[in-house]
Amino acid sequence: MSAHDPVVMEITLIEGAHLADLVSQFLELLEDGSPSGIRPPEDPALARLVPDAYRDDADAAREFRALTASDLLSRRRDDARAVLDDLSPDGQALHLVELHPDSLAETLPVTLSSERGRAWLRTLNALRLVLATRLGIDGEDDHDAGDRRFAIYDWLGYRLDGLVAALGR
Repeated sequence: MSAHDPVVMEITLIEGAHLADLVSQFLELLEDGSPSGIRPPEDPALARLVPDAYRDDADAAREFRALTASDLLSRRRDDARAVLDDLSPDGQALHLVELHPDSLAETLPVTLSSERGRAWLRTLNALRLVLATRLGIDGEDDHDAGDRRFAIYDWLGYRLDGLVAALGR
């Protein structure tokens, strides 16, 4: 794939509705907990999205965060809104309760330019970081694939891997 070839991803309506809900919740998290940039965010999930650049130098970390956290979180919001736009066929956001049960397995083709694909990658990755924080996943030993609480985390990883492969061609 060249940098200008779009990637077409098919996602079932039920997956799209659940993802749209997750992305909406992510946007709420970003908007409710936007840090000042001076201190690390109090919410550990937000803190994971703006990690310290200098772990051994608190003053340098604080200065770097003050200069970058706002822009980084703003870009995350823009990326999330782009994903929500792509999950809004005909301009209407997918909502699970509004979908007919017979339509849940129907697919929604999502055409992603390379830039839009990168927005999806950043959003899916950020969602995984937030979920990992909420689930207490710091390493592979903290993840039990048989535990149903990790199903969404695993599904996001599946979609992320597929997009990385498609965008890397």
